[in-house]
Amino acid sequence: MGVGGLCVMTSIAPSTRARARQMRSAMTAGERRLWRELRDLNRRLGFNFRRKAPVGHAILDFAEFGRRLVIEIAGSDADRDGNRADQAWLQGEGFTVLHFRSDEVDGNPDVVMQRVLDVLGIGGMPPGRDA
Repeated sequence: MGVGGLCVMTSIAPSTRARARQMRSAMTAGERRLWRELRDLNRRLGFNFRRKAPVGHAILDFAEFGRRLVIEIAGSDADRDGNRADQAWLQGEGFTVLHFRSDEVDGNPDVVMQRVLDVLGIGGMPPGRDA
């Protein structure tokens, strides 16, 4: 434990870490579906996507820190608009932030994954992926 309730090594409050852990176990169906796809990219192509990753006071839905990519899923456009300050900070730190609505992830998972792959610079679905 560190100073002022913060972990010295990462400056993430223990309460934020605990909340992220809770959120991992309560992911929506769309988040679980996208996580399966991202985890497959981790395994097949050596990425390191994390789910419900705490950064400062925020908890990111999905992040690949080495490639500076954040993926956020919002239930509505209002949810998406509510995180503008976090997005501005992330972009200032060199992150690309992709936003998807939950109905996009549920209804068009291949389109969502193709957008992620495009941002990562991968031309198409990885080999061996079921269509």
